[in-house]
Amino acid sequence: MGLLDGKTALVTGASKGIGKAIATTFAKEGANVAFTYLSSVEKGQALEGELSQFGTKIKGYRSNAAEFSAAEELVNGIVAEFGSLDIIVNNAGITRDNLLMRMTEEMWDEVINVNLKSCFNTVKAATRTMMKQRSGSIINITSVVGVKGNAGQANYAASKAGIIGFTKSVALELGSRGVRSNAIAPGFIETEMTDALDEKTVQGWRDAIPLKRGGSPEDVANACVFLASDMSAYVTGQTLLVDGGMLT
Repeated sequence: MGLLDGKTALVTGASKGIGKAIATTFAKEGANVAFTYLSSVEKGQALEGELSQFGTKIKGYRSNAAEFSAAEELVNGIVAEFGSLDIIVNNAGITRDNLLMRMTEEMWDEVINVNLKSCFNTVKAATRTMMKQRSGSIINITSVVGVKGNAGQANYAASKAGIIGFTKSVALELGSRGVRSNAIAPGFIETEMTDALDEKTVQGWRDAIPLKRGGSPEDVANACVFLASDMSAYVTGQTLLVDGGMLT
């Protein structure tokens, strides 16, 4: 028996890395999983096949999280296909790093739209459904950078800090209807992106973390299971740091 048996979850940006780990862990815990991808149809189809082995209903949707109309269409499609929507994980995100003096308006707008506006899009589209159900768990993936800032990432830090404020506001608005809203702030998580970095740089980051290692996508996924399940029934409006003590 899984912690998410009978629940339907939407995970955005799930074709790789943290999003893929979340979708996989949710399916293992008994959830029906709808997930989105944007660029690679092949990766989306492959993930559908991988997750189907766990015996729950799985469907991938090619959808742009930054577009409100696409989010509305996505949520309506999921409710029609699955019959409910109990969990949302807003994971879709990008970086366009540069020093502020070199950052273009386009770099700023793209990151804000994909990282922050996408959270508004999916939550807004699902609010009526979750309020009617009088239940739901919204999980927004922020970052330690949204808490402490980072040179060369003004756009990314602003988008992730905005997610924290958005998460708290949604918790206050929807709590009376049984809908919970929380955020997870990953620290240094080792994914395909960090594989491209030189080992000396990566080891330097590991050495600066109290637990002396980088996190795995599964570390973030397990935290998502906690916030998605009834184990966290009295937790809302919180930001859970999954960072190995980086910000301690």
